[in-house]
Amino acid sequence: MMILGLVRWMQPVHGYDVRRELLSWSADKWANVQPGSIYHALRKLTDEGLLRTVSVEQVGARPARTTYEVTAKGEDEFETLLRAQWWQVQEPPDPFVAAFSFLPAMPREEAAAALRNRANLLRAGVESMRASLDSDWVRTRKPVHVGWMFELWLARAEAETAWCERIAERIESGVSYLPDGMERAEGWSGWTDGSR
Repeated sequence: MMILGLVRWMQPVHGYDVRRELLSWSADKWANVQPGSIYHALRKLTDEGLLRTVSVEQVGARPARTTYEVTAKGEDEFETLLRAQWWQVQEPPDPFVAAFSFLPAMPREEAAAALRNRANLLRAGVESMRASLDSDWVRTRKPVHVGWMFELWLARAEAETAWCERIAERIESGVSYLPDGMERAEGWSGWTDGSR
């Protein structure tokens, strides 16, 4: 959706300009758009009939520069993808959640320390986002909704920071990871209480 939407926004546009714009947004960090995949995605979108090649320019020994625009089919696909993301909630895969599901495999002291460290890293990110929000870069050089995106990321990071601190305290208090009697239930005998 990001590449299709950006071509739609900037058309007609060279692939290089699409890449440069996405990198200026740091989209590789929040939209799963990797810089090395952008030209491939442009070609794939063209093969699927969502983009069309407007022109190809060759200047000297430099690589050819292709200019793209969105087709009617691409316009429909963008509208469909855009609305799907606005009207649905999809949890992105989170490697931390996968690791946290194995909490009992970690010694309690290490688990609590790791959560406190995560909270500190999140706090540093919050401070960086606050500085960006207060900067001329966001206030005068970006559309208003970019600041609103920063506010969303801030709220999420602050909520996770509080959660990390709260769970670290519970772990340190020695609360059992399993309800009473469950450690004897079938399938749970290999789990420890993080006390190794």
